[in-house]
Amino acid sequence: MTAARSPFSSPADRPQLGLRERKKIKTREAIRAATYGLIKEQGYDATTIEQIAERAEVSPSTVFRYFPTKEDIVLSDEYDPLMVEELRSRPADESWTESLRHVMHIAIDALMAEDPEAVRMRAHLAIQVPAVRSRIYESMAETARLLRGAIAERSGLDPEGLAVRVHAMSLLGGLMEVNMYWAENGCEGDLRGLVDQALDVLEHGLTPKNS
Repeated sequence: MTAARSPFSSPADRPQLGLRERKKIKTREAIRAATYGLIKEQGYDATTIEQIAERAEVSPSTVFRYFPTKEDIVLSDEYDPLMVEELRSRPADESWTESLRHVMHIAIDALMAEDPEAVRMRAHLAIQVPAVRSRIYESMAETARLLRGAIAERSGLDPEGLAVRVHAMSLLGGLMEVNMYWAENGCEGDLRGLVDQALDVLEHGLTPKNS
């Protein structure tokens, strides 16, 4: 896969990385590409680590060295630290919601430029495969920790305080629901627009139907 040229470009595009690091990135990408190809051909449950390893031309132990489970292969959380880094770089006088909107737009554009079919496949797997959905929720804990740090820096609040923890998880939960809603509707809608709607709800609350 060719990485998107954006603030969230793949680490493989960064010239300061040495040969060893670039090889690791290439191996991860080969494993992911093999997995997506097999799932497209035969489905998630029928795809095994041994098949993935054979197609990626690595050993099963190498697959497990990079990805603890099959579910981890299809998830994409490499951007999380970069998104938080971008959040921290936003102007101090910018509203928190606008900062989030800016960063989410960059992330969506980068992912869709990199491999839109893989983005849609991950979204569908999240609603079709309980193990994938469960792994997503498990991985949210680390993402929440990173996000709490950015929220605390902007607000001056304790990153371990209840208010910050609730706010971080409400953001992540809302974005997860966007992904689920998008997939349930055939991944046909404007993902950027759905994210904007979610952020508006989180900022302003629900608008009663009869208002």
